[in-house]
Amino acid sequence: MTFTGKEILNLGFEEGKEVALAIEIANTLLDTQDEEVVNIALKRVLEKPESFMEDRKWAALANQLIEKNNVDPVIELNETPVDLEIFGQEHIEQGALDQIHVASKLPVAKSAALMPDAHQGYGLPIGGVLATDNAIIPYAVGVDIGCRMCLSIYEIDPEIIEEKEAMLSKMLNRNTAFGRQTVKNRKDHEVLHNDLFSEIPLIKGLKEKAASQIGSSGGGNHFVEFGIVEIKTLSTELGLEPGSYLALLSHSGSRGLGATIANHYTKLAMQETKLPDEAKHLAWLDLNTELGQEYWLAMNLAGDYASACHHQIHERMSIGLRTRPAVMVENHHNFAWKELDHEGKEVIVHRKGATPAGEGVLGVIPGSMTAPGYIVRGKGDPRSIASASHGAGRTMSRTKAKNTLDHEEVNKFLADRGVKVIGSGLDEAPMAYKDIDAVMACQQDLVDVLGSFHPKIVRMCGDKGFFEVD
Repeated sequence: MTFTGKEILNLGFEEGKEVALAIEIANTLLDTQDEEVVNIALKRVLEKPESFMEDRKWAALANQLIEKNNVDPVIELNETPVDLEIFGQEHIEQGALDQIHVASKLPVAKSAALMPDAHQGYGLPIGGVLATDNAIIPYAVGVDIGCRMCLSIYEIDPEIIEEKEAMLSKMLNRNTAFGRQTVKNRKDHEVLHNDLFSEIPLIKGLKEKAASQIGSSGGGNHFVEFGIVEIKTLSTELGLEPGSYLALLSHSGSRGLGATIANHYTKLAMQETKLPDEAKHLAWLDLNTELGQEYWLAMNLAGDYASACHHQIHERMSIGLRTRPAVMVENHHNFAWKELDHEGKEVIVHRKGATPAGEGVLGVIPGSMTAPGYIVRGKGDPRSIASASHGAGRTMSRTKAKNTLDHEEVNKFLADRGVKVIGSGLDEAPMAYKDIDAVMACQQDLVDVLGSFHPKIVRMCGDKGFFEVD
């Protein structure tokens, strides 16, 4: 008689390395032992492998069974999703819709929403909002933790943009740095002296990088730009009379600090929380654990750091303009907040590429290089989990934009609209983005518009040599 895989499986073994091991060991023992004795031994090893770890004959099989048994089981998704609201579904690609549906079935999910600028990302889609029960999902926060918009409005006649375009362009070139660049004569900031830089080993190793990148911006769609703010009616929140104003708008996040934090804790979350393949990037950390609290602290530090970078950029520009801004509006996305749901229970609200829009909360929703952005006031709509879009959203991937758009046509498009662009590439061309006004029309219940911002001199990272000026 010879043991086969079928006979081993009939004993209760599961498919895997242990079946091959069991066949090999059992057939070797048949030379000296009866079939029934080997059968009984196989069953005992399967039932209690820890008793055979030192047994010369069965140790290899016992250890393989123990190793398999120690693997955390996969946590299944719920069959029924939580409440999910989708705004502007006609503007959203299928991949993003699929991702938010998966997220809405997480066992820790309480409610979900998708904004009209949404497109596919990793884990939670860009434009996705997810409320969870005492759980934090690093990839639902995103890699660029605390990425934000910051708008400074100056009581300066915007005609200065045409009259002193060369001066303003030079200010942008000299006082901004993107991608791998660092700011010359960088300044210290209190955020770099946060106690976490000495308390958490990972953060401690990132202090030098954070100090070297302070006051700079990331690559991709990050920008610093001069433009014109238009206020149509008296705004109590802004404290500005109706009219046109010079303004500076910036968009960037937490640089290498945030990216390293995100990748480190995402890996740990995926080790702690095993999920099906379609949901594996939505692995969470329990906020009642030390690891969950550690990520929460690190995330908030990255958010503070991102804000500090913006404030230093705006401070340098204010010095160049020789005035202080009349008002500053700042909001962030790629973050998680502790908030109360409609039942008054605390939830963790993840906004990955979505703007906080609680009642009375101010924010900025940008368009593109040539399309206006909007200063908004949130209405606190519970259907959107008090959120709104964080921009127009992409309608064309970066690769598709680079492969299909023409430099000359894009340059003409910009010139026709009176926009000067410094250091960008085809992947950020206006045609790669959705119609911001169509996106705004889908969220009239979520925000009120207080004013608009029109880009005029745009500084980005992008492809070296394209749209470059001295």
